Amino acid sequence: MSRTSLRSLLAPRPPQPPRPTSSRAGRNLKAAVPTALILLALVALSVLWRIELFVVLVVVALSFAVWEAAGAFLARRIRLPLTTLLAGNIAILALAWWRGLGAAMLAFGATVVACALWLGVRDRARAQVSDAACAVFVSLWVSVLGSFAVALCQLDSPAWMVAALILLPVANDTGGWAAGVLFGRHPLAPRISPKKTWEGLAGSILACLVVALLLATVALGHSVWWAFGIGMAAVVCCTAGDLLESRIKRWLGVKDMGAIFPGHGGMLDRIDSILLWAPFCYLFFAAAQGVF
Repeated sequence: MSRTSLRSLLAPRPPQPPRPTSSRAGRNLKAAVPTALILLALVALSVLWRIELFVVLVVVALSFAVWEAAGAFLARRIRLPLTTLLAGNIAILALAWWRGLGAAMLAFGATVVACALWLGVRDRARAQVSDAACAVFVSLWVSVLGSFAVALCQLDSPAWMVAALILLPVANDTGGWAAGVLFGRHPLAPRISPKKTWEGLAGSILACLVVALLLATVALGHSVWWAFGIGMAAVVCCTAGDLLESRIKRWLGVKDMGAIFPGHGGMLDRIDSILLWAPFCYLFFAAAQGVF
């Protein structure tokens, strides 16, 4: 394969509209369920074998998310500096693992400077400021928020920390989806995400509280009130993260950010709630362990 054809193959592209489905669930469950189980198994195996493997998995997933975002933003003719963002993403996550969050924030600052320098050599003067601003946003949204998932792995009992990081958003999404399909009548945010309902939110709250109670009291030895706090925080963060991505997709004019996961959409469609939850998950457990 020639260098030109390889570059063309790896170049980001705007996402294609998903195939329409007549399912009341709003997704292809025959594809979505196996995909979700495979992803959960992959995360579980990486955590149980070596926590470093989970960190590598995070780096790969977030690098793909950056690539995916670069393609999605092309739908509005916004060109992101992909090489700069990928290098910044790897630097932010690597430093979060080796030197902590402070060093990761310095890497983010360097990424912002690199985006500004990239702006200076662009030809399209009218578009370059918005391009650079969107690039900084993507770095903040994906890499900086994702760095807290890496930092979480440095705490004591990291396997349980990762379980809370992943299972609470899964509970939020699954409980909200199930309650919304079965009982949904009253829209939660119709201008942003028409399918989200208050009944779905109630399902998210119930599912998150059950999972939080099991994790906190059975596995981690925390109180019921602590479980209630982290469960409700997860609902707020995960729902806000989902709505944030829905607002971005509506602004971009795309249905999904990608199509890598059958029945789920793209990488960002799968991790949107996890990204906003990661900093607060880290704060909960770091405070409980007396890190600060």
